Order: sequence, then structure tokens, then C-alpha cells
Amino acid sequence: MVTRARAAAGTLALASLPYWLPGAVVALRMRIFTLVNGDDAVAIPGRTVDAAHFEEVYAHPAASGRSRGAALSDLFWYWLSPGPELHQEHLEPGRRYDEVALSTRRLLARSRVTVAALAADCTARVLDERPIAGMQLVRLRDLVMPIWAEFAYELVFGERCPRRARELIVGNANDVVTALKCTGLRHMGRRHRLTRYLSDQLEHGTQPLQPLPAGLSTRERALYLQGAFFNTAIVQMSEATAHLLMVLAQQPEAQGRAAAEPEDAGHLDRVLDETLRLYPLFGIAHRITSADIAVDGHTIPPGSVLCFNYPAYHRTGYDDPDAFRPERWEELSHRDAAFIPFGVTGNRPCPARGIAPVAIRAANREVLRRFALASSASHTRSIPNRGPCVLVSRTARPEPRLRLRLLLAFVRVRDRWEDVWRSLVQLVLGTYMAWDARRLRLCERHFEAADEAVRSPAARPRGRALARPGA
Repeated sequence: MVTRARAAAGTLALASLPYWLPGAVVALRMRIFTLVNGDDAVAIPGRTVDAAHFEEVYAHPAASGRSRGAALSDLFWYWLSPGPELHQEHLEPGRRYDEVALSTRRLLARSRVTVAALAADCTARVLDERPIAGMQLVRLRDLVMPIWAEFAYELVFGERCPRRARELIVGNANDVVTALKCTGLRHMGRRHRLTRYLSDQLEHGTQPLQPLPAGLSTRERALYLQGAFFNTAIVQMSEATAHLLMVLAQQPEAQGRAAAEPEDAGHLDRVLDETLRLYPLFGIAHRITSADIAVDGHTIPPGSVLCFNYPAYHRTGYDDPDAFRPERWEELSHRDAAFIPFGVTGNRPCPARGIAPVAIRAANREVLRRFALASSASHTRSIPNRGPCVLVSRTARPEPRLRLRLLLAFVRVRDRWEDVWRSLVQLVLGTYMAWDARRLRLCERHFEAADEAVRSPAARPRGRALARPGA
């Protein structure tokens, strides 16, 4: 009798794992990363700065430090290697940042018509490579990442992306985002292969459409392109598109209207806005204060690490904030809402904020022209499951509805159990990478070497981590 009771209890505990273990592990991971931040971290919104002052502090001139002085920076430099010291988002304010930011703006300076046409063309080319005659289960992030690799390459070089280049770009971006989500370790060989390809292209191949920063070597220019265009841009556009398609897969009414009225930009804009509100691409953005910031009767001292929590802010001041309600944007304006999907204008907003929504809408229209979408998988902001979704061809003979129901049931069960092992993997690998990043101290050593060079111009950086960050 006792044996049976124990067996029943064990079976019940095992069956209940998908319902409580992933959330518990996520909470534990967040605790680990909070410890990485150190005692100087200021959570915003939080006790010191509430949501009403979120954008005021974010846009403050003294919230200008990007990497130096934050323990968290070692972890981000580790994830974004190689070349984090040249990544536009991690450069400190100054001449180099200004030159790099100008090059990025020039490369992105395209008309909306041009951007929409390019995104639609890249989407069609990639989808044509894998025709779906009936019904197929895919991971949305994997489906769309080659699209944005083609798109970014053509933005930079003005010509179609060679297959070899696309494979390298996708391999690099996928490795970065997998490490960021702690679902896999870094594979620096994949990243270095793209660096070598870009260096060779800049030396002997087609040149970028706009001049790159003059003060950088060939390898440094390659690392700049890799970080800004073939890393961050690919990852963020892929994640945003996957979120939008997941929303449409789980909101039949919104999907039906978007497919039936593809030229109704207003409807799709509202759906995209609500998607980016519920699933912002950034979790935490950190800045380091360079001077006192007075806010709401408090003073934040210099050297403080400000951790701006996008998901928490995007749920402030809304009726039923966790509900998907695109119609709220019929009356609500971006300016009056807690809504900063591309950052704050006064403090390094996303340089692609003008063209990203245009490109995503165009790609989405091309996908919906070909497929109906359905998904029963979980949809979270970090989307570590990469967006499991069933694509159903709109031109093929209709599949039996029973088959779709069975496939969606399989997706639901598989996703729940994947979430169990994935959360454990994230806990283990995230803890390891936090430790390894602290051991390598890529950011801290970079600035130590810079200070030493200022004190003694003849001094040369020593150590493998200094010579090749992220190796």
C-alpha cells in the first residue's frame, strides 16, 4: 500500500513538473543575474525610480555610460563577442561612438518604399527555397532568420547575399541569441568564421554602400558590421517577426483580417504595436551614471548601474495590461503611453526604428499570402522555444481539420515538456556563463588596458582575453 502511494505521488510530481518547474527555475536564474549586477544596481521601475519617472531618467544626460563600471557588462560583452568593444551599443560616449553611429545611420538611410520592397523580395526568395505543399511544423525564428540575413547583407553591400555569407551570418546570429537565452554555450569558431569572411570581403570584395568609420582597421570594421548588422539586427528582426507571427497564429481574428486586407496598414500596425508592448525585444537595458541624477526627491549618485526593465514598464498604466488588445491603439498614442519598443530618443534609440516596422510588415504580408498559421505552444517574451508553429499552405488542397488538431495537441504537449528540460539547461548554462564571463572580465580588462595605455603609451595589452576579446 505504501509503495503504491509513493508511486502515485511520484507520478503526480512528475506530471506536474511542466506547470511549476520552469517558473521556479526562471525566478532562480533572475536571482543569479541580479547578484551579477552587484550592489550598485538600481532597478527601474522600482523603489528608487517609479514608472512615472522611467523615461525621464532614461533620457537624462548623466545616464550616458554604456559598459564601463558595470559588472553586468562583462556578461554582455561575453555574449556578444567577438568585438564587443566595437559594438555600437557598448561604446562609451565620445568620438568613436559618434563615427560608428553615423556610419550606421548612413547605411540605414533608405526610403520606406525601398525597404518594404527589399524585405518582401528577401522573404519571397527564402520561402521559395522551402515550398510547403500542405502542412508543416516549423520554428518561426529559424524560418525567418535567413530572411533578415539576406536583408541586412543587401542593406550593407547593395547586392544579393551569397549563400555562403548567409550561412555564416545565420550561424553567428543563432549562436549569439542561443547563448543570450542560455539554451546553449558559445561557439566562438562560428563567430570567428564570419569575422574572417567580412574582413576578406572588405579587403578584396564588394565594398559597403557607405563609408565605414575611418579610424578602424579592416578587422575592426568587420567586427563593427558583425556586431551591428549581422548580430544585433538579425537577432532583433528575427525575434520581432517571430513574436508577430506567433501572435497571429494564436489570434485567428487578427490573422484573418491581416490576410484578407493586406493593404490595411493601420490594422497590422496596431497588432505590431500590441505585440511589441507585450513582448518587448529588450528585457533589461543598463546604463551607468556619470553624474548625480535628481529624481522625485532622490539623488542617484555617479557610478550607479541603472537597470531599465522594459517588460515591467510596458505593463504600466494600461487597462488589463496582460491581455492582447490591439484595438487599444485606436485611441492610445505612443507618446502618451508607457511604450518604448525602440528605446528612448534621448539615449541611444534603436537606429533602425524608422525602417524596422516597415520591413517587418512587408515580410509578414508575404508570409500570410502563402500560409495560414496556428500554434498551441507557449508564447513568452524571451521565446526560448523559437516559436513552434504550424504553417498551412493557402494554395494547396485543404488538409483534414483532424490532422491539424492532432498536430497542435502534439505541439502543446511537446512544448510543455521541452520547457522542463530547457529551463534546467538555462539554469546550468546561465550559471556557468555568468561565472565564465566574470572569470574572463572582457569589459573590465579592456578598460584597464585603455587606462594603462594612457598612463604609458609604450605599454601593450597582455593576455589572450585582451588581444582577442571573447576568444
